[in-house]
Amino acid sequence: MTVGSFNPCAGGDAMTKHPEYFVDVKAFICPQPASMNIMSQITLDAQGLGDYMDELDFEQIKAGRFKSSNMSPHHYAANVKVPTFIIQVRDDAWTVPSDVQTTFDLIPGDDKKLFWVEGTTRRFDGYNYFGENPEQMIEFYNKYMK
Repeated sequence: MTVGSFNPCAGGDAMTKHPEYFVDVKAFICPQPASMNIMSQITLDAQGLGDYMDELDFEQIKAGRFKSSNMSPHHYAANVKVPTFIIQVRDDAWTVPSDVQTTFDLIPGDDKKLFWVEGTTRRFDGYNYFGENPEQMIEFYNKYMK
């Protein structure tokens, strides 16, 4: 079977943890990849709590989780071995363009694409973009899945 993957936000790390599940995947679309440390810092800053990142990490570790800096697609991007299309709201209020650009740059190979959604700060406009504008998604899947 020819398979395409559509994994929003933090879904890309599975290719590192379980590559055997992705043997038949021919193309990967990843809307809005995000590093948790960036998102957490922005959220804390907006609440006037920007100096409490260490405390947030401490509480996450205490709850059996990871530090925010460990939850980043940067750690997994090198293991993405299929053509990849990232879509991202450029002025997303929850992240910064340089974080997404770094994720894109860390993906090996030339069969990759980055599309910036302009004119909004709303993160979910990136998740919903293909619902109203499916052309690029269809073109990408057709290119690699036929």
